[in-house]
Amino acid sequence: MQSFVGILIILGAVFGGFVIHGGEFQVIWQPVELLIIVGAAVGALVLGNPRHVLSEMLLQLRKVLRRRKLGQEFQRQLLLLMYELLQAAAGGLKALDAHVEAPHDSVLFQRYPMVLNEPKLLHFIVDNFRLMAMGKINAHELEGVLEQELEAIHDELAQPAKSLHKIAEAMPGFGILAAVLGIVMAMNNVAAGASSGEIAVMVAAAMVGTFIGIFFCYGVLDPLSNMMKQLVDEELAALESVKVVLVTHVAGKPALLAIDAGRRLVQLNAKPSFSVLEGWIDALGEAEAEEQPRRRATDRMPGEERRAA
Repeated sequence: MQSFVGILIILGAVFGGFVIHGGEFQVIWQPVELLIIVGAAVGALVLGNPRHVLSEMLLQLRKVLRRRKLGQEFQRQLLLLMYELLQAAAGGLKALDAHVEAPHDSVLFQRYPMVLNEPKLLHFIVDNFRLMAMGKINAHELEGVLEQELEAIHDELAQPAKSLHKIAEAMPGFGILAAVLGIVMAMNNVAAGASSGEIAVMVAAAMVGTFIGIFFCYGVLDPLSNMMKQLVDEELAALESVKVVLVTHVAGKPALLAIDAGRRLVQLNAKPSFSVLEGWIDALGEAEAEEQPRRRATDRMPGEERRAA
């Protein structure tokens, strides 16, 4: 919603001001100029970036336009998932195999669908629990491994925003390119004997190319690249939170302290207080206490009745 409000403000200010000033839309509607500028920009993107960067760029643009925020409910699910995984790991990391090997089939993971819908975060969680289960690794070693992994993830996720920003900076140049081509055509028509009125129309159409390039640079692509950068920072904050939880757990701290260490890295707009986190964990414990008698009753049922239950 906020993205569309911003778009409406830009369009209203620029084109509304143009109309108030006495302009007419048909003067600035120059599809050939638009084709040259946008086509050159798309071609430069395709030429300058590998396929996986372009795919990630499209994915991030969809997320930006939907303005999907990782709010407090997402943080609740992530922190409680990590708490449950640490509790399960207390009985031996091998007990986690059923969950981390097939997280989409795990009852534990299915309780936290917002985390399941984040593939990069999900892979980061399960891969590093597998790493801890494979052998002894101390907190210092684990922190070094995770920092290198997060640096590589950040570089990859930040590349689409950097590429789009470079194209935004090039848009005025593409606008000048289209304008120069328009001037060339106007001068060619001067040589062919066109009237001064016709030449004026051609020059005005050519100058629209400069306007389109500047408008796309500062009114469209630069804001989009900035929003993509913020999206990446938001996703990296969740990964950093998981990293701190894992490192604190391997250092031998209790599960609650490990989760609180991860809570401290949550972005301020969605960061829960420690008392809120404690309330979430207490509610989780109460739900599990209510669930255990039902599970025991189900376990005592004959096979067919248990399946029906």
